[in-house]
Amino acid sequence: METQMQKLISMGFPDSLASEALKVSGGDILKATDWILSSSCIPYSSPHDDTTTSASGTNLMDPPPTSTSTSTSTSINDDNSRPPPSPPLSAASSNFQPKIDRFFHFRPKTPTAYSSSKSESNTISDPAAITLDHHRHLEGTKRPRLSIPQEDNNKPSSPSPSPLVVDPLPPPPSEPLSERMRPRSLDEVVGQEHLLGPNSALRSAIQHSRLPSVVLWGPPGTGKTSIARAIVNSCSDTYRFVSLSAVNSGVKEVRDAVDEARKWTKTKGGSSTSIAKNTDDDGNIDKSWWKKRRRTVLFIDEVHRFNKAQQDSLLPVIEDGSIVFIGATTESPSFHLITPLLSRCTVLVLNPLKPHHITTLLERAVSDSNKGLFSSLSSSSKIEIEDEAIEFLSAHCDGDARVALNKLEISATIAAEALFRRGVGVGGSDSDVLLISLGHAKEALQCKHIAYDRDGEEHYNLISALHKSMRGSDADASIYWLARMLEGGEQPLYIARRLIRFASEDVGLADPSALTQAVASFQACHFIGMPECNVNLAQCVAYLALAPKSISVYRAIQDAQKVVRDSVGQNEGVPLHLRNAPTKLMKDIGYGKGYIYPPDNPNALSQTYMPPSLLGYKFLHWPNAPGSD
Repeated sequence: METQMQKLISMGFPDSLASEALKVSGGDILKATDWILSSSCIPYSSPHDDTTTSASGTNLMDPPPTSTSTSTSTSINDDNSRPPPSPPLSAASSNFQPKIDRFFHFRPKTPTAYSSSKSESNTISDPAAITLDHHRHLEGTKRPRLSIPQEDNNKPSSPSPSPLVVDPLPPPPSEPLSERMRPRSLDEVVGQEHLLGPNSALRSAIQHSRLPSVVLWGPPGTGKTSIARAIVNSCSDTYRFVSLSAVNSGVKEVRDAVDEARKWTKTKGGSSTSIAKNTDDDGNIDKSWWKKRRRTVLFIDEVHRFNKAQQDSLLPVIEDGSIVFIGATTESPSFHLITPLLSRCTVLVLNPLKPHHITTLLERAVSDSNKGLFSSLSSSSKIEIEDEAIEFLSAHCDGDARVALNKLEISATIAAEALFRRGVGVGGSDSDVLLISLGHAKEALQCKHIAYDRDGEEHYNLISALHKSMRGSDADASIYWLARMLEGGEQPLYIARRLIRFASEDVGLADPSALTQAVASFQACHFIGMPECNVNLAQCVAYLALAPKSISVYRAIQDAQKVVRDSVGQNEGVPLHLRNAPTKLMKDIGYGKGYIYPPDNPNALSQTYMPPSLLGYKFLHWPNAPGSD
């Protein structure tokens, strides 16, 4: 008996409770444990409580109620307005509870938060309701509280009280910081003064509510969508805004938007009769009627994703004025938009944002208490950021405001986590000022953001810069543009193929081994891949940039192909002496007749190889004549 007693005490049960349990169970330690767990709840120690109590309010340091202590227990429960404790249960009882129900209980800190009256039980009647502490504190703070309530089968049925919600906090906003900080007016747009300046044509059109159809072309994160929305906000009395994305929209969505737009402008033109009906005696037009006549601005993001047929569907509605069209694209309109659409729109080019523009946006996000970082972090009353952190984010986002703002939000989250790990600002500690440092910004950014799209305009811009730098024999610039492409994620085999082309086009006969170098570079990239093949590409780029240049071969093939394409009528036949004569019949009709075999006749006069009409014509000028390359 003493051994079982010691085991129960080692489990943390009081001596009196362990002794009573062993008496009831006849000395069986398993039954004694089940009896203890069935009779009361596992103790839950609150950091703010001096004693440990069960969910029913019973002090677990006292023995379970028996016939001799019933009156005492009853008086205690009456004083505290709590129901009496459950009667002793055995493992064989019909009300025996599974271990999961016996282990996870705690005394709620504020029972009245979910109890409708004092006579109701403090446990939640819904057994499926599991309540977690809202705060997930980090190291050194309280652990989350878990409650798995159970039903009282002996209690009369009553309406289920509401589940307990511990320390509720408003959920964080679902929109990222870049979306919340989107400019609402034209004056909030930064970096595009050439389009929205005081004397710009677009600003004048907006002020007079005469919006033209435009295509906004610029890199990501420069404000294309923001400008479109700000334009409509400035003319909200006369225009309504409908936004579509070419990624998930098509002709049907465009047609639906146009039909709705025509309903809004069904009184377009404003006949004298309709205007008179909606004008009061003082000559004021009914605003509600006038508002219904608002024209529709149809904004289509990523419009370059529309195919030709989808773009054709926009032509008639732009031309008849049913809508004002605003398209946004990151790709060159010359290549991705059809000419008829471009002729109906004005193309506005947005410039990449400079670091000082990004700095303005970041500082605005930190200081804005409604839409800025304060909306993302509810635990700090003040947010500060180091100047070095702002400079770092501004310089490493490649002119993309969206990237900068989202990385700022991540930096703030990292800083908040570090603050809680140190125990600062929790429970009224040292300070609740959140400081975003340069280290937090670097951790959020991980690596420099590089604007590059392997199928977009920047792809062609960079390969063109690489080609022209090698042609100009600038090895340093060539290696730099190569690095830009590799860091942007370009496939090394694509670059190697372009180097093979360059070796023949721009180096050519001036250094025939350049082609061998380029082909070897392609094979090296194929064999080992990135990142190891970067040095193979750099070696080939440097070789080609420093090699002597000649475009004689390139010009020769270009000239010859032009002659073939521009020839009038059927191309001339091959002269008979140049034709192959593998059979007797071909020899009999003159194939190969008169052909001089040069290896056997080194001193023979040169024979003609050109068609008669091109005798004496030169395609290849080699060695190079002065100024030929």
